Amino acid sequence: MFSPADLSNRLVLAIPKKGRLYEKSLQLLAGADIQFYRKNRLDIALSTNLDVALVFLPASDIPKFVSDGTVDLGITGQDVVKEARADVDEVLALGFGQCDLCIQVPEASGITDPKHLVGKRIVTSFENIAGEYFAELDKQQAATKETTVSFVSGSVEAACALGLADAIVDLVESGETMRAAGLQRIHTLVSSQAVLIANKRRLHPELAAKITSRIRGVILAGKYVYCNYNVPRSKIDEAFKVTPGRKAPTVAPLENGDWVAVSVMVKKSEVAEKMDRLEELGATDILVFSISNCRE
Repeated sequence: MFSPADLSNRLVLAIPKKGRLYEKSLQLLAGADIQFYRKNRLDIALSTNLDVALVFLPASDIPKFVSDGTVDLGITGQDVVKEARADVDEVLALGFGQCDLCIQVPEASGITDPKHLVGKRIVTSFENIAGEYFAELDKQQAATKETTVSFVSGSVEAACALGLADAIVDLVESGETMRAAGLQRIHTLVSSQAVLIANKRRLHPELAAKITSRIRGVILAGKYVYCNYNVPRSKIDEAFKVTPGRKAPTVAPLENGDWVAVSVMVKKSEVAEKMDRLEELGATDILVFSISNCRE
C-alpha cells in the first residue's frame, strides 16, 4: 500500500492507464531511463532510480489533476486538454497519438457544411469543444432554433444510425470506424497528438526539466539515425550537401591522407536516399546506427 508520505517529496508523473497512449508512453519512459516496477492492479508505482512517482489514470482525467497540482507532469492528448479547459503548460509535443476531432455526418445525408447542422442534434463525448463551436455557429447564422449538443460517453458513432443525432463530433484516427458506421467527416475542430503537460507552479522544477529533456531526447532520437562513412577529401563539400547534419558533420582524418571519415545525424525517413547519393559520390564503408537517446 502507498501512503501520502510516499509521494510527498516526489515528482508525480501521470501516464494514461490504457488505450492508444499507454504503450507509447511506456516506450518513452524506458527510453528516458525512468525505471519502475508496477504491481498488479495498482495504479501507483515508485521509480527505482529517480524521485518520481508514476500514477496511471484515464487520459481524460490527467489534465484536471495536473491543473490542480495533484500531479506535476502528465502525458495525454491535446484534445482532452482542450476539452477539460485545463490551465496547464503544454511542454512538449510527443509525436504519437495523432487524431482529428471531426464533425461527422451520414454519407447519405447530403450535408457538406457545418452550417447545415444549425438547429439540429449533435452527439459527442467532447461536449465543451462541440458546444462552443455550435454556439458560435448558431450566432453567426442567426439561428432561430438552437443546435443541441448532447453528451454520450461511448459508441458515439452509433448515434446517427439509432436516430439519436443528425451528426456527431468524434475522434478520427484511421477513419475505419467512421466509414464502417456510414459516416463522413465534413469539418475538423481540433487536430491532436499526445503532449507532455505540466502544472504551472512547477513544485519540482529541476527534476521536471530533467525528465522533459530526457523525453525530448527520445523523441529526437526516433527521428534520426547516426551515419558514418569514408569519403575522398576532394568530395567533402559535395558530401556535406548530401548530409549537412543538424548543425554540422564531424570529420576525422584517415591514415590515407586523401580520405576522411564523416559522422553525422541523418533523418531516418531520408537515410536510404542519402546512402545512394553518397555511394554515387564515391563514399565507402557507409554505416548506419540507430539512436536510443540524444540531446539537442
